[in-house]
Amino acid sequence: MKLKPGHADQNDPRIDSRPFFQATTNARARYGRFNLAIVGATGVGKSSLVNAVFGRDLAKVGKGMPITTGVNYYSDGVLGIWDFEGFEIGSNRPPSEILRGHLQAISRRPANEQIAVVWYCVLSTADRLTQSDVDMIRELAAAGLPVILVLTKVAWTKNPVTGKYTAPRDTEEFRDWLENPVDAYGRRLYLPIQHVVLTAARGKHGKGTGHGLGELVAQTLALAPEHGKNAFRIAQRLNLSWKRDLARPVITAAAAAAAAAAAIPIPVADATALAPIQMTMMARIAVIFDLEFKTMLSTSALAQLGAQVAGRALARSFIKLIPVAGTVINAAVASAITAATGEGWLRLCEQVQAGKIDVGQVGEMWSEFAPSLVSVLTKLATQKVPKQ
Repeated sequence: MKLKPGHADQNDPRIDSRPFFQATTNARARYGRFNLAIVGATGVGKSSLVNAVFGRDLAKVGKGMPITTGVNYYSDGVLGIWDFEGFEIGSNRPPSEILRGHLQAISRRPANEQIAVVWYCVLSTADRLTQSDVDMIRELAAAGLPVILVLTKVAWTKNPVTGKYTAPRDTEEFRDWLENPVDAYGRRLYLPIQHVVLTAARGKHGKGTGHGLGELVAQTLALAPEHGKNAFRIAQRLNLSWKRDLARPVITAAAAAAAAAAAIPIPVADATALAPIQMTMMARIAVIFDLEFKTMLSTSALAQLGAQVAGRALARSFIKLIPVAGTVINAAVASAITAATGEGWLRLCEQVQAGKIDVGQVGEMWSEFAPSLVSVLTKLATQKVPKQ
C-alpha cells in the first residue's frame, strides 16, 4: 500500500519550493565541475563519443565560448568540455606549436575551467600515428595533463556462440603498438599516454549502447583529480551505481535532520516543517542525477510536486494506516518517512535520466515511487535514529 497524499495538501500554501531551488544551486557549487579536453581530427567521432558518455550533443552542452581560433569551451553545470578542432597539417606552424598556444590560453582561464583529463581521439582504422600526433601528445603531457588515447569507431564483431565482442585484428595490433610504441628502427618511442581504449558509440545520434565506453569512463575517473571525481560521476550517464553511492548519504543526512526536527514530537498538522528538509534532499539527489528540474518544471508544478512528496500528506497517510501511532510524528517516524521518500525519489530520478519517464510526467508518476507502508515500517525497524 502506498502512502498517497490528500488533495488538499497539494495546494498547501506552506509548501515552499524555494528550498529546492536553493539546494540545487548549493549542490552544483559543492560538486564543482569536471573539465574534459577532446583532441582529434574532424570526423573522428568526438561528438558521438560525448553523446554516448554524457547524453549531450557536443555543440549543445552549453553556451559555446570561442576562446581562440581552433578551440571552443562548452559548459553545462558539472561538465565542461574543451573541443580542439582538427589541426591543419599543411599550415605554416607545426600543430604542436599551435596546441601549445591553446594550452597557454586555457591556463589563464578561471580555475573551474582548467582541464582535468584529455581524450586524444584517433580513428581505429588509422593504423598508425603521424609525427604530428606524437608531438601533440607530448605537448599535452608536458603541460601536466593525463592523456587517454581513444581509438574511435571500432568495428566490433559479436561471437555468435560466446556473445563476446572483439575488435578487428588490425585494430588490436594498432592498440598493441600504442601500448609499446617503437619507431621504424625498433627503438622505443616516447609516447606519454596513460591508457589506450577501444570504443564505438552506436545508436541514433551517438546514443544507445556502445562498446568500450565503460572502460573509458572508469579510466577517466581514475585519472580525474580528487576535487573533480564527483562532478565526473554526476556528468557521466553510464554508471548509475556511482550516482546511487552519492545519493545514499544525502538520504541518510536528510533522515537524521528530520529526526532532529521531530525530537519533540510534532502534530501531523504541522508536519510541513519536514518539507524543507525533504525538498532539499530531493534537490540534491536531482543534481546527482544531473536533472535540472528548476528549468524542466514550472514553479507551480514544482510546488505541487513538493506538496505530493513532502511533509504533512505522507505523515497523515502514515497515521491513518497505523492508528496506534497517535496524532503526532516523533523522531523515528519522521526519519523513516524521509528515508523511504528519498529512496523512492532516487528511483524516480534514475528512470527520468534513463529516458524511461518524461520529466513532464514526474508529478503523476510519483505515486508509483512514493514510499509504501512496508518500506516505512522497514525503515522504522532497521534504521538508527540519532539520539538527541
